[in-house]
Amino acid sequence: MTMNILEPSSVFTFFFEICKIPRESGNEAGITRYLEQFAIKRGLEYNTDAIGNVVIRKPASPGRENRPGVILQSHTDMVCEKNEDTVFDFAKDPIQCYQEEGWLKAKGTTLGADDGIGVAAQLAVLDDNSLEHGPLECLFTVEEETGLDGARAVAPGFMKGSILLNLDSEDEGEVFIGCAGGIDTSAYFTYKEVPVCKKEKTVFLRVSISGGTGGHSGDEIHKDLCNAVQTLARFLWNVQQEFSLDISHISGGNKRNAIAREASAVCIVNKKDEQAFKELFKKLSAEWEKEHQLTDPELTGEILEVPETNTCIDKETVAKLTAALYSCPHGVLAMSKEIPGLVETSTNLASVKMDTKQHVIRIGTSQRSALNSARKNAAFRIESLFRLADAKVTHEGEYPGWAPNPDSPILKISEKAYQKLFHTPVQVKAIHAGLECGIFLDAFPHLDMISFGPTIKGAHSPAERLDIASTQKFWDFLLEILKTV
Repeated sequence: MTMNILEPSSVFTFFFEICKIPRESGNEAGITRYLEQFAIKRGLEYNTDAIGNVVIRKPASPGRENRPGVILQSHTDMVCEKNEDTVFDFAKDPIQCYQEEGWLKAKGTTLGADDGIGVAAQLAVLDDNSLEHGPLECLFTVEEETGLDGARAVAPGFMKGSILLNLDSEDEGEVFIGCAGGIDTSAYFTYKEVPVCKKEKTVFLRVSISGGTGGHSGDEIHKDLCNAVQTLARFLWNVQQEFSLDISHISGGNKRNAIAREASAVCIVNKKDEQAFKELFKKLSAEWEKEHQLTDPELTGEILEVPETNTCIDKETVAKLTAALYSCPHGVLAMSKEIPGLVETSTNLASVKMDTKQHVIRIGTSQRSALNSARKNAAFRIESLFRLADAKVTHEGEYPGWAPNPDSPILKISEKAYQKLFHTPVQVKAIHAGLECGIFLDAFPHLDMISFGPTIKGAHSPAERLDIASTQKFWDFLLEILKTV
């Protein structure tokens, strides 16, 4: 890897260091230890709470002791997604970074720039004693990607500053002053394991859909990307209208906050229907590949014969599951009436997973909205649909949105700083993704906050990539704000 040429060198040096540390949500012990040792080696005060959040404090540079305290904040965990054909263990293997046409990418996996680049910027600030700033705290939270649990656990007194700079946004040149809240809704189908009917000769065919672009279910929900789970359900529902069909296994998607890129099912088909089954798949594959040729150019479908099994899912459950998945809403539900172009409310059909020991099939979805009432309404709509299919439904992981404050003092400072550096206005926006700022504002209503970052595309998927040039601008912008406050 020819990474020595990347600038800002201090930020990328720390980023490559943390790429060696496993940090999937819930497995952040290694990065927590790294942060503690970082502080100890530099003689900086730090605290770690019970969940693994770390705050490191750095005194003000000379003459700036009486300036307002600033908190830099990012999350240490990352979404761990990989391509189906990539051999990789997120519990121990380092992320394999490479540079291509101005972008930093990872080989077959998520890169972890969300929010590893924010973590790296904080470390670079803490490490450089030549920088100008007032009293400084760097807050590193855990388990952001699975429900913002680290932010929820931050106790009064853990951080003391009055200004918070969240470094978890993904479009350079934009400053965010608001975000959507979210809630996860899960549906559970309990199935019966029944013997495969042997009256007629059958063939076991694994139908798979792969190569979807995928991405962040907040930032990219408006792009009409292919949802592999729903696309698989589309095929299975059409099959059921023409042939007798049994299913022995179904799986698709992964994380609640990622658009499903891959899905598959093992179908048990009468031998006499095999050719017609394959022809139908070929026909529908051509349809959805054409529909998504611009958004998902690598989308593909495949049928492979697989070894026989003796049992399958009972037909009643298969029928209800398929119909529910096919009809489940996915995508934008409403656009903002106040901010042009901003998604207000959305839902993501994230995953379908089988627990063969408990005989349960779990459907994962997530709903987002800037409006609490609309968010709950979306979740209840999903609940009502799956209850009609006799599934058990639960809601969990709800978090609040962040209401914009256009009169924010730190926003005014950031606007002046960006204009001074780049001679162009910074764009002030709200984001449809969830940020920890909503949690912080709920618990610390005195905080004045903004969020910004370098440009990251394809977050939460193996297509994740970081724009290298934008990282330099992000770094310069951060330092100018710290100097100006």
